[in-house]
Amino acid sequence: QVQLVESGGGMVQPGGSLRLSCAASGINFKFYTMGWYRQAPGNQREWVADITPSSASNYADSVKGRFTISRDNARNTVYLQMNSLKPEDTAVYYCKTLSSWGKGTLVTVSS
Repeated sequence: QVQLVESGGGMVQPGGSLRLSCAASGINFKFYTMGWYRQAPGNQREWVADITPSSASNYADSVKGRFTISRDNARNTVYLQMNSLKPEDTAVYYCKTLSSWGKGTLVTVSS
């Protein structure tokens, strides 16, 4: 059974940074693409970024140049470094692999 546990969310001022983590268990982590998604209040869940087993990464246009996804296969963990945060980045951020989702971590960007 795949389990994904996100952490690292919180409140930050515009222009600030946060690093999210997602710890995975129940899968042979290094073989799977890992993704980050987010859902803002009243909006549909949207894809943010993903990283392949070979560490090739892809980003939504809205976060390109500000967010960086990375993985540590020894720790079964995927990260999302978020810089230059904007109020519109406020959302619950979810980790996903295959058809499994974490429960999310809330990021609030506000002055």
